[in-house]
Amino acid sequence: MLQNENIICISSIDWDFIWQGHQEIMSALASNGNRVLFVENTGVRPPNLKDLSRLKKRVRNWLHSVKGIRKEKENLYIYSPLILPFPYSRVARKLNGYMMLPVLRRWLKSVGFSNPIIWTFLPTGIVLDIVDAIDNKLIVYYCIDNFMASSPQARNIKRTEDELLKRADIVFVTAKNLYDRCSKYNSNVHVFPYGVNMDVYEKINAGGVKIPEDMTPIKHPVVGYIGGIHKWIDFELVKFLAKAHTDKSFVFVGPLQRDISEFRSIPNVFFLGQKRYEELPYYVFQFDVCAIPYLLTEYTKNVYPTKINEYLSLGKPVISTAISEVEAFNNRNDDVIFIGRTKEVFSSLIDEVISDAKNESLCKKRATIAKEEGSWDVKIEKICGLVEGKIKEREKEKSLRWKENILKLYRRSRRNLVPALAALLLAYLMLFHTPLVWIIGHPLKLSSPIQKADSIIVLGGGVGESGKAAQGYEERVEYGVELYKNGYAPNIVFSSGFKYAVKEVSIMKALAESLGVPKEAIVLEEDARNTYENIKFSHSIALAKHWKKVIIISSPYHMLRVSLVCRKNAPDIQSIYAPIPHSLFYGDEKQVYLRHVVAILHEYMGIAYYYIRGWI
Repeated sequence: MLQNENIICISSIDWDFIWQGHQEIMSALASNGNRVLFVENTGVRPPNLKDLSRLKKRVRNWLHSVKGIRKEKENLYIYSPLILPFPYSRVARKLNGYMMLPVLRRWLKSVGFSNPIIWTFLPTGIVLDIVDAIDNKLIVYYCIDNFMASSPQARNIKRTEDELLKRADIVFVTAKNLYDRCSKYNSNVHVFPYGVNMDVYEKINAGGVKIPEDMTPIKHPVVGYIGGIHKWIDFELVKFLAKAHTDKSFVFVGPLQRDISEFRSIPNVFFLGQKRYEELPYYVFQFDVCAIPYLLTEYTKNVYPTKINEYLSLGKPVISTAISEVEAFNNRNDDVIFIGRTKEVFSSLIDEVISDAKNESLCKKRATIAKEEGSWDVKIEKICGLVEGKIKEREKEKSLRWKENILKLYRRSRRNLVPALAALLLAYLMLFHTPLVWIIGHPLKLSSPIQKADSIIVLGGGVGESGKAAQGYEERVEYGVELYKNGYAPNIVFSSGFKYAVKEVSIMKALAESLGVPKEAIVLEEDARNTYENIKFSHSIALAKHWKKVIIISSPYHMLRVSLVCRKNAPDIQSIYAPIPHSLFYGDEKQVYLRHVVAILHEYMGIAYYYIRGWI
């Protein structure tokens, strides 16, 4: 049996639902030293009212766990994901991926759960997303149902199931019809009908078996059934049998999955509800005849009733409708099961079978067949042998194909390199040999007709467009001095908190004085670290001096951001935007250099950042 593997089991039922092969296989694997994460049912159809209790339980499980994951026992963890219950919606599938996959990845990383076997009983889109998202050692698909026939909504499952079948390394099925379908897409398909835990059933014997309390008042003979009380049971047949055999009790043990109010008026039909798996043998032991009263539908054509082996393991006689897998079972086992092909035949068989129910040789024969045909120990051992063989095969393929894989990688790299280089060349030509950069930058340029004002505000360059300290301020100072000398304003404000060796405003002031501006006409703002603070602090100076109109000087491509900051943070002052008319940094705006691309990109990023900060 498999050992020391990590296994993610994507189940089609919840852990606390009727005990079936899902729990049996994963429990056995966990007990044998494998670590198992059991992902509870994510659904093949949207839920309805009858699913409300199950949904409530899912929420409770999630709340009593860590992000939906809890430890059930040694080596076995249960994940109860909360997802949008729309399995065929692309939007829901995408959102469910966002909700589930990060949880899975973090958990796998936190417990060192690497390179797992992904073992799925579901073929939905979310399974494919998990397969894509998690590096895995092997993909196992155990197909136990014809999901397409299970409900009208589930017909949409075909596309994802076909895809999963193609990608699976090994496929197990429970029925011949499922084998025929799966074999069309995968050459490695094996038939393994569900079995029975013989350890549980062999504990029951004729001597001193305790009668379940709720069976005590029920009179014999008993025609019994264990399993889900679902829509695939032929309830018309059950009513017919109950009315034809008023001297017998018809007992159903299992969770109610449909309305049974129609049986309230039939006194010899009893529904005892769901029991623990370990309790079921005690109920089966009390049955005189065991029944499989299934409808004959497209869905039940693919159903292998696990209860066959559970009934037979205790030597009980079994009557079933003529579903395909029961017929196949009879062909392999000397017609050990009685077939009621019509309701009348089914009815007549009950009396015939009861009269012979305690025939010791027949009882022994049935128990032997159950052990040979349905023992989970034997089945799981064989299943694991096939999985181990496939793992070794994959590892061997990897080791043999290392050279081919490397060459393939290089070929793929070359194929990818050509379009990448072409894209880079095109981008280079577009950026540096066309006016594209200037076209992109044009919305950043803004200017106003020059008017007389109360003051000229010159914004410092900092590192300027050049990206180098102490560059960029000279052109702004010179233009400010020119406007001052031409009489547009009686004073100049230099705004910058930038310092490189000495403060930038000190250099700006010294340059202005050298160009003929008297020092009493110069005001310094020395704290601003960015454009927002340039405007904010200069605005405070303007208010203190009762200025109503100012001329603001900066570089051409900086003026849009300046205007946006002024509009929000200095609306009570009229701002005249005066970009420097000649910039050595931008030149004639014909030849494009990388520094121009970076500067314009930086300006757009600055506007976006200011918007996020709420400054504009």
